[in-house]
Amino acid sequence: MERRNFLTGAAAAVGGTMAFAPLRAPEAQAQTAGSRLALPVPRQPAAFGPTGRDFPKVCGNLANQNHSTLRGIDRGNVRRLGGAWHVNLEGGSTSGRSQQSTIVAQDGVLYVQTAQQNVFAVDGRTGEVKWRTGVGARQTNMRGVGLGEGLVFTTSGENVVYALDQRTGAVVWQRELLIAGEGDPSCDPQEGQCGGNRGGLAGAIVYWDGLIYVGTEGSTAGARGRGYALNARTGEVAWTFWGTPGPGEYGNDTWEGETWKTGGAVCWIHPAVDPELGLVYWTFGNPYPRTNGSTRGGANLFSNCLVAIDAKTGKRRWHFQSVHHDIWDYDNVMAPVLIDLQIGHRKRKVVVYGSKVGMYYILDRATGRPVHGITERPVPQEPRQKTWPTQPFPGGEPFVHQAPSFHDTTRPVPYYPTGEIFTPFWDDATILFPGAGGGADWSYLSFSPHTGFVYVGYGLINSSYSNTNGGRVNTARPLGEYFSGGLAAVDPRTNKPVWRKEGEWSLAHGNGILTTAGRVMFQGRPDGVLVAMDDADGRDLWTWQCGAGVHTSPISYEIDGEQYVAVFAGGSGLPYPDIPKGDHLWAFKLGGKVGPAPAPTPPSKRNQIRAAAVAGSAVNDTVTLGRIWDPAAGAPGGEENTVAQNAMSPQHLTVPVGTEVTFVNPAGNEHSHGAASFFEHVFNSGRLKPGESYKHRFTGRGEYFYNDPVFPQSTGKIVVQ
Repeated sequence: MERRNFLTGAAAAVGGTMAFAPLRAPEAQAQTAGSRLALPVPRQPAAFGPTGRDFPKVCGNLANQNHSTLRGIDRGNVRRLGGAWHVNLEGGSTSGRSQQSTIVAQDGVLYVQTAQQNVFAVDGRTGEVKWRTGVGARQTNMRGVGLGEGLVFTTSGENVVYALDQRTGAVVWQRELLIAGEGDPSCDPQEGQCGGNRGGLAGAIVYWDGLIYVGTEGSTAGARGRGYALNARTGEVAWTFWGTPGPGEYGNDTWEGETWKTGGAVCWIHPAVDPELGLVYWTFGNPYPRTNGSTRGGANLFSNCLVAIDAKTGKRRWHFQSVHHDIWDYDNVMAPVLIDLQIGHRKRKVVVYGSKVGMYYILDRATGRPVHGITERPVPQEPRQKTWPTQPFPGGEPFVHQAPSFHDTTRPVPYYPTGEIFTPFWDDATILFPGAGGGADWSYLSFSPHTGFVYVGYGLINSSYSNTNGGRVNTARPLGEYFSGGLAAVDPRTNKPVWRKEGEWSLAHGNGILTTAGRVMFQGRPDGVLVAMDDADGRDLWTWQCGAGVHTSPISYEIDGEQYVAVFAGGSGLPYPDIPKGDHLWAFKLGGKVGPAPAPTPPSKRNQIRAAAVAGSAVNDTVTLGRIWDPAAGAPGGEENTVAQNAMSPQHLTVPVGTEVTFVNPAGNEHSHGAASFFEHVFNSGRLKPGESYKHRFTGRGEYFYNDPVFPQSTGKIVVQ
């Protein structure tokens, strides 16, 4: 296959490319932007579907614009918002999995799923549950139902698609998917999905013109990705698009040997649809193995791709690959957004794609050609990883910086090797930014025709990567690092950020954004707070405590001329493991009388060590370096470990103030080790040879993280009480 074609299909590089210029480290501010709106904006195609009285699809319309045309709630009166009603869908449970289902609304009824595998229809005026249908027992992420032809479409953790009667919740049909050997003669039915994990169903369901579109997950386990189209009336499979092409299919020769069989490339977020072009735009994730490319030489299509697929036949029309031969988990799986823009005197039909890498790729919807140009830039190489020689950089500017910075929470934990975007690695865990969670991860974007901006939540969180051989760290967020993030407004006419608003929370994992014709935008945070902001500059106008982390998109709908805003707040597990969980379904209106929920304990802003604490008195106030704690024996393990994150024994030590702690490298170790405090720099043992020790007396209360300067991924914590 000719090189340029298999990298970008119809989306070959074009002239007029702007030189790439990395952003400086941000100075945490929201710039005044009211005079810099990206106007004029052409009227958006009616075929995308309206979002006014109803919000009938996750992200609002077929274009995923996440915008409501309602204007009853505006910048002047939003402070009068109060709770219209509040419901605990699962009886007040706080122990469930991540709740990631965005609500959809039609004819005054809200439809939402829970990770506990229940689908609900709720009266949008009163909060009364009209029906509840269980669809299985195996919990999984649920990200939203589809509506069409009087049916509610949902997936389940058992890989079954259900069509429920929209009035009653009764099951009309069900269809099991991800069946071994399904539809592919090159796979042995007795060996599962071509020998790998079969994965699971994932993403919100999208309905259009008699078909529903259903995605999959599981690339981290070697599932072979696929996107399905099913007949909405019967559940029969209309077509399947494989994320890793089989023999004889376009792109199969971009995989070394038979690595396509377990190559990942799953489409775990819902697509966009352009009815006028008859195309479905679907994003496919990273290849497998995730951080070890040594066995899967090639560009690895259709991993890290946006693919334009014929909506009726499932045939590839064009594709664009944003990361070639990914080893960084830069899968760029976000719901693509379709927009009609006016650039100069020309109207352009574009799709906005991205972006864990902190950059948008803005492409022509019909051809896939980059609107602002693409430069294939040479990047550093690691032959053992079979890295690709270049990576694509779009014209414009990234909306976050693209290397660790000492000016924000991407400040790297000391002693790790570090690098900017696309830095290769092998054995040594290497800190990069953007990390595995972005930049921006899977939070839903919003496009407002009133400002012309595309809005995105992002995280300022590093990752450390290694090849994972021998138990090495795998895309770990380094223990002890800090987390934060913010919100950016990007002008899609130039692909440049107009303003950024940085704050205390990462907003990259499901913290979707709703904009409205009232010029107010809404976004939830991991601490449970829902925020209303001015869409021109991001200025806060109103806040509300929802009782659990908000990792879904707010929506808006109307009943009898009255506008409501609704959100499902149930928490998540990323990037903070301790995000408060729950099952809070909220609706708000002007003058609402229901008060906010009690504030839960917010997540830690530092990547905590969560090993059980061990009292210093139980170990003679001693930490043994290079050994993993054996909780059953209550003692350090007997063998040296140089690749784990927890080779400190004990990893979590508690002592009274004034205690002298001894750090010892036992004589039985082969390597030097040490203990160095960061970022407070309270103590540093230097390198201790086997048999050597170091003492430090803790005179102040607090929490002290430290790591091994020789094997820096090994991290411990001492809490002085």
